Amino acid sequence: MKKVAIIMGSDSDLNAVKPAALMLRKLEIPFVMRIISAHRTPEAAARFAREAADEGFGVLIAAAGKAAHLAGALAANTPLPVIGIPIKSSTLDGLDALLSTVQMPSGMPVATVAIDGAQNAAILAAQILALSDGALAGRVQALRAEQTKKVIEKDEQLQKDIEKILEA
Repeated sequence: MKKVAIIMGSDSDLNAVKPAALMLRKLEIPFVMRIISAHRTPEAAARFAREAADEGFGVLIAAAGKAAHLAGALAANTPLPVIGIPIKSSTLDGLDALLSTVQMPSGMPVATVAIDGAQNAAILAAQILALSDGALAGRVQALRAEQTKKVIEKDEQLQKDIEKILEA
């Protein structure tokens, strides 16, 4: 099975990317987590991206705040899919990171999830890898079924409790 790399621009992004790691673990996808900065260690970022396919990676997830150039720097150096997670880390509430991540030039696509959307980044990575892995596709389907079941259960509980809720 191909691995997923979760790369963050700073250790301050760790709490924001943790949900991605937990989801990948739940889906039994091997992953690594790295701190590589597009600005402070640009050569390391380029090298990691250039070597990622040969190292067994299938998808790269890049999390960065503020100028958020990490996803684009990786995408410029690899043919692998790159998923960007804009991190809420500045006075602009992550809007700066969102715009930096999503506004890539033609020919350099970066799939972008919501601000602090690490869990969705992991699920998207799983869906990409599942295209060539039937067992993983089954686990992704099971995750969706689990999510569906939870919503149905919550609605059933709401229906039971609606009068109590409205009286409170």
